Amino acid sequence: MGNAICNLSLPINEPVKSYAPGTAERQEVKAALSELKSQEIEIPLIIGGREIKTGKLGKCILPHDHRRVIGTYHQAGKREVQMAIDAALKARGDWAALPWADRAAVFLKAADLISGPWRATFNAANMLAQSKNIFQAEIDSACELIDFFRFNAYYATQILAQQPPCSPHPTWNRMEYRALEGFVFAVTPFNFVSIAGNLPSAPAVMGNVAVWKPASSAVFSAYYLMKLFQEAGLPEGVINFIPGPGAEIGPLVMNSPELAGVHFTGSTETFRQMWQTLGKNIQHYRSYPRIVGETGGKDFIFAHRSTDLQALGVALIRGAFEYQGQKCSAVSRAYIPRGLWEDLKVYLIEELNTVTVGDVEDFGAFMNAVIDRTAFDKISTYIDYAKKADRASIVYGGECDDRRGFFIRPAVVLTDDPHFRTMQEEIFGPVLTIYLYDEDRYVETLELCDKTSPYALTGAIFARDRQAVAVAQQKLENAAGNFYINDKPTGAVVGQQPFGGARASGTNDKAGSLWNLLRWASPRAIKENFVPSRDYRYPFMEAES
Repeated sequence: MGNAICNLSLPINEPVKSYAPGTAERQEVKAALSELKSQEIEIPLIIGGREIKTGKLGKCILPHDHRRVIGTYHQAGKREVQMAIDAALKARGDWAALPWADRAAVFLKAADLISGPWRATFNAANMLAQSKNIFQAEIDSACELIDFFRFNAYYATQILAQQPPCSPHPTWNRMEYRALEGFVFAVTPFNFVSIAGNLPSAPAVMGNVAVWKPASSAVFSAYYLMKLFQEAGLPEGVINFIPGPGAEIGPLVMNSPELAGVHFTGSTETFRQMWQTLGKNIQHYRSYPRIVGETGGKDFIFAHRSTDLQALGVALIRGAFEYQGQKCSAVSRAYIPRGLWEDLKVYLIEELNTVTVGDVEDFGAFMNAVIDRTAFDKISTYIDYAKKADRASIVYGGECDDRRGFFIRPAVVLTDDPHFRTMQEEIFGPVLTIYLYDEDRYVETLELCDKTSPYALTGAIFARDRQAVAVAQQKLENAAGNFYINDKPTGAVVGQQPFGGARASGTNDKAGSLWNLLRWASPRAIKENFVPSRDYRYPFMEAES
């Protein structure tokens, strides 16, 4: 692995464009939306730089208009999976030996392409395929993805700079950071283009090669990502693009003796199954595979009686319902002092009545459609359960309409059971459940919050009282890998809040940070002796006079 360190300054986060009426970026993205909708593209596998068409096809549909097909994609089978593994291993030697600066340059160029000429296309693809409004697309497929590429390159320089502090004369001690021996399996989710771009590229910037399986409901935007990597100069075979059913592709990849690591974002259950497979196959692998996963969440906001009511209300609405609650960090449960509830309820209902749910091309829509039929049915089932339950009631919304698109209005559930199903289980949709607690049971309810869910991804405390903040921070120490004070627990920014959680939420290896990149390097300590000893004898062996 090339270890030459070049000067790379600390990046600045990519500015978020406003897309306000009259701006150039608004017109550009509208033109891109029109262009992408006017065609139906055919998406091949890309293995070793070659386009592969299997004839086994899937469809890319618009979640907000499920009659509209914008692409068909070829799906990998056993033969193509092995081709992808072989292509990655063939590319590994040259890519790992490439000087660090040359590897980083590929992703720095990719960042500049998105920041400039590719921005409107990337955002439009994200909006259409994943049903995001322009702001949600901008902070994802533009800003966060750009930040991942730039900051990962910077963090790589920090890793390479970590060298032994002592080299006693006449020796020289140094560290070499090698690529893992084998390939990395990158499995990416539907909800963030930035994650889809980061999971195969973070290992690659450290010299690794990847076999990449994107979520089937996000192949459309993932294809544009793969074309971006090619345009940025990524050599053939370094990242291999194999869409297809996870249940078929996963076991084939995981059975390869050359598997060196898994970089995963998705469901907790799937990740556990993958880990079990690794354990069963452990004697089969050339080396112990690295396992990095970010999985589910049951994220919370906990309010103290001293909270700013309006700030709390805004955080609940944005945190729970932006991108239809389809974020692993989305607020799904809230603990509210009983004395604040009536005023908060009035505020939430008034504000939620102004929320528009609609097509992504309607720039006035705050929310759009959930990703697909499976998600729509699952979320609807939870809402129906809450409607019929004895210990819960629907305070607001929850209307579901799938006639044109998979639309669900924000749902607010109130329960007197802290272990009610929607307080504990991950829903991944626009459903917020509120539990009211007695103000004199603040500490006890914090402890309840900590124990209620198996997850530990994000959470927030809202309070003006600093003592209350300090108590919450201590009591909820292990309840969230990303903890927020008087802010919604979504929207982590690369370079500011490294993201990841523990417990059933993952391995907490913090995407977009030095900690994550370290998982994709295998260090080698080197000692060079400039003046080797020429006598095996030590002074203690000399005879006494």
